Amino acid sequence: MTGQAPDAAAIERLARAALARIPEPFATHLADVVLIVEEFADEETLAEMGIEDPLALTGQYRGRPVGAKSSFDAMSFPDEIYLYRMPILYEWCETGVEFEALINNVVVHEVGHHFGLSDDDIHALEDSAE
Repeated sequence: MTGQAPDAAAIERLARAALARIPEPFATHLADVVLIVEEFADEETLAEMGIEDPLALTGQYRGRPVGAKSSFDAMSFPDEIYLYRMPILYEWCETGVEFEALINNVVVHEVGHHFGLSDDDIHALEDSAE
């Protein structure tokens, strides 16, 4: 990355590249997921999640996990993965983690929620992959 903070478009490009690297059979279930980059999570989202510091939330999955879906479900909104630019930039500056690796980590974490994994399960998978 250059000396400028990455903008939303740069984060979206990296996030789409991270999604594209996810292998089958998972990739098939990600085809309709909508990717959204915002500066921060809104106040309602933070309150709903019990988070006081808006810099504490780098990403969020919204939707029904794959395992909870049924062909009998009524029509629903598409699943969404939100990435929050300012908290991601803050974490990048605080940790020194390479920016692309940080975006990849956030995307993989949110994809884990898409598949119904808990935070503990996602962290265990991340740890085992190191």
